[in-house]
Amino acid sequence: MPQHWILKTEPSSYGYANLASEGRTTWDGVKNPVALKHIRRMRPGDRVLVYHTGKERAVVGEAKIVSAPYPDPKRKDEKLVVVDLVAVRALPRAVTLSQIKADPAFADLALVRQGRLSVVPASEAEWRRLVGMARG
Repeated sequence: MPQHWILKTEPSSYGYANLASEGRTTWDGVKNPVALKHIRRMRPGDRVLVYHTGKERAVVGEAKIVSAPYPDPKRKDEKLVVVDLVAVRALPRAVTLSQIKADPAFADLALVRQGRLSVVPASEAEWRRLVGMARG
């Protein structure tokens, strides 16, 4: 059964539009030990929501993991791992962090509880609710 993840990115550096345009990318640059632990748990077929940080602060797109974790080819540190992902679709409506925080269903969501983490898991129920909110 696929797992669900939220990956955070600064859209001025690399946003969902970049992923959609390229179709596929290597998700790299993660250095936090907890976030790296989450990446190590990812498997092909896992579903991803892309969250824009900065001024946007919103979940904006869906993607899918297409590789097992592997050592970051740009770094000489075996602790740093990456995964490849493909764009699935932009969400019909962005779901803002304010909307997420206002919904009691997300009280335990790591995006809310551990705001500085760039890779966080989401439960099946949280995933469905976020996608439902994006549909309006």
